[in-house]
Amino acid sequence: MNVERQARLPQSLLLLLGSCLPVLGAVLLAPILPRMQEHFADTPGVAVMVPIALTLPALMIALLAPFAGTIADRLGRKPLLICAMFVYTLCGVLPLWLESLQVIVISRAGIGVAEAAIMTCCTTLMGDYYSGARRERMFALQMVATSLSAAIFIAVGGVLGEHGWRTPFALYGLGLVFLPLMAWLLWEPRAHVVTTITAASKAFPWRALAPLYVLSFLAGLSLFVVPVQVGYLLNLLHVEGAQQIGMTMGASQLGVLAGALSFRLFTGVPAYRQMFLAFVAAGIGGGLMAVADSHWVVVIAVLINGLGIGLMMPTLLTWIMAQVDFHQRGRAAGGFTSMFFAGEFASPLVVLAITGGVSSALPAALGIVAGVQLLVALACIRLRGSGSAFPAAVAADPDR
Repeated sequence: MNVERQARLPQSLLLLLGSCLPVLGAVLLAPILPRMQEHFADTPGVAVMVPIALTLPALMIALLAPFAGTIADRLGRKPLLICAMFVYTLCGVLPLWLESLQVIVISRAGIGVAEAAIMTCCTTLMGDYYSGARRERMFALQMVATSLSAAIFIAVGGVLGEHGWRTPFALYGLGLVFLPLMAWLLWEPRAHVVTTITAASKAFPWRALAPLYVLSFLAGLSLFVVPVQVGYLLNLLHVEGAQQIGMTMGASQLGVLAGALSFRLFTGVPAYRQMFLAFVAAGIGGGLMAVADSHWVVVIAVLINGLGIGLMMPTLLTWIMAQVDFHQRGRAAGGFTSMFFAGEFASPLVVLAITGGVSSALPAALGIVAGVQLLVALACIRLRGSGSAFPAAVAADPDR
């Protein structure tokens, strides 16, 4: 290892839990949006600003993560992470007291800025602290942790929302726990002297990373199809019970978890083949959703879809990190974070553009998305020469 200390369980937990914090920004407000809109009913433009308060952090992550990556490479990962955690906590808890919807929206933008840095720094530090099989395991666990946290945060947000729409914002106080622990247990990694000398002359591998960033955008888009659309799909099938919808969401999350955990089973399999399998599974699941005529078919469909989605993120992260050295990891991780969250932000807009706002056209839209996923799977085969055998590439990481 080229770092001063060996990363162990405390560092692993901090980086994994830190990766979950941007998920909090995405899902916390979902259960309280109606109450929040009712509270600010007299505010002009409330019907637009309340949904923007939910989606704005994801948009800010998509726009600013590349800049966060550049700062992390030039000024250091840990200083940026600590500053971002402070901003995250401050902007997160402010709506507990703010009386202006416009200012709340601005605070949500601040959360997005902080989340762009947190997600980028946590992913970059995983690439710095670990190598080989340990790095692959961390990226797989990152997908598992974020998926689990999404389900937990939605449930907790709903429970806290029963006590008022402001109450869930208290969860952002978790930053006060993470901030001192990160300052104490994390450290700024260092590269070998040889890498320091040669880094300035090594160009950033845009040509190798560009197709992987496109896949990252499509992975983020695919990830949000089920959480956003499955409720509407079940309504078309006259399934409206909260328990049945919840079971369907649970099946999707189970598939995502299983897909992420299965990543370890594909050690030695070229990355382009893993992405081929991931998009095939996502496409088959999406196709089944499009033709589903019963609740149980939808459950099976989202489970298969989730298997593919879960495999995408750890495969892409490991593939991307294998293309860069120590001095480029921040930018590489920032690019991935940006494109992945851009895909999440665009997902409902893409489906809306296909349906034209007509709910009965949703199955056809899901079928089109599934068809695109299957075409992307075929396109992944053409990436076989793009450093795709990442287990060997990671094992030969020059910074180790």
